[in-house]
Amino acid sequence: MKRLHTTLGPFERHQLGLILPHEHVFVDLRTPDQPGYAEAEAGDVVALMGPQIAAARARGVTAIVECTTGGVGRRADIDIAVSKATGMPIVVPTGNYREPWIPAWVAEASEAELERWMLRELTEGMDETGVPAAWIKLSAGDEGITPLEAKILRAAVRAAIPTNAVIGSHTIKGRVVMDQLDIIEAEGGSAARFISIHSQAEPDFALNQAVAARGAWIEYDHIGRDPDGEVLALVLRALEAGLERQMLLSHDLGWYDPALPGGGTPRPYTHLMDWLLPALRAEGIAEATITQLTADNPFEAFSR
Repeated sequence: MKRLHTTLGPFERHQLGLILPHEHVFVDLRTPDQPGYAEAEAGDVVALMGPQIAAARARGVTAIVECTTGGVGRRADIDIAVSKATGMPIVVPTGNYREPWIPAWVAEASEAELERWMLRELTEGMDETGVPAAWIKLSAGDEGITPLEAKILRAAVRAAIPTNAVIGSHTIKGRVVMDQLDIIEAEGGSAARFISIHSQAEPDFALNQAVAARGAWIEYDHIGRDPDGEVLALVLRALEAGLERQMLLSHDLGWYDPALPGGGTPRPYTHLMDWLLPALRAEGIAEATITQLTADNPFEAFSR
């Protein structure tokens, strides 16, 4: 039976509705060697982000996928604190970001050591929390995957296979996504357990289609970030191309930033519900398709 692993325990599909598959509660985009990196008090994060999560819940959101991974400030303890304070299940990853956001210990570790680390986080718990990670988040360079990033990806595939964890990657270029899929398949993994994060950043829609044709998930996570007209046109084009069973929609917004005074000013997780879904209904998109995009697909992608 498939379950979505969250900070509040595992959930089955019937227990959940709308899921936001790409957001951030806490993130630090400074490199890990910077003073103060990823440092914050959990109570401060709860105070800033609690109202944002409450606003999402009021609009029907039943779970949020945290996309902050190693190298950009993942704090599983803070995610858990925010989740418990708000009652919102949060879906947290293991893994690590791309260069230059790779800590020295990850760069120095062998593939086997990285595999064991990710497997332990997926099965036993993240850090000392006892809460398992749900999925694996990685990244690749804009102009091509580096040898170090490829090492992390190979280790991730080996950890993903026995757990059925999905691998998601911040990868801007579609051709680099195709290279990642080659690596995954060479390691015995499946493209169907890969999410092409930020697919909207690839200007050639044919590459979105090519990635989907290999079985991967296509994620458009720019709702509320890019102009509404562009967002709607891309989603409709993907639906017309028959990608409704492989498409994920989200904002890539939030978040508490420890590099800014008071955590900065968070950006709401609400535009998908307030604008995009009504816009899709106005275009004649059926409720069954909207449920597929916002509830069925994210559960299917991230559950294991």
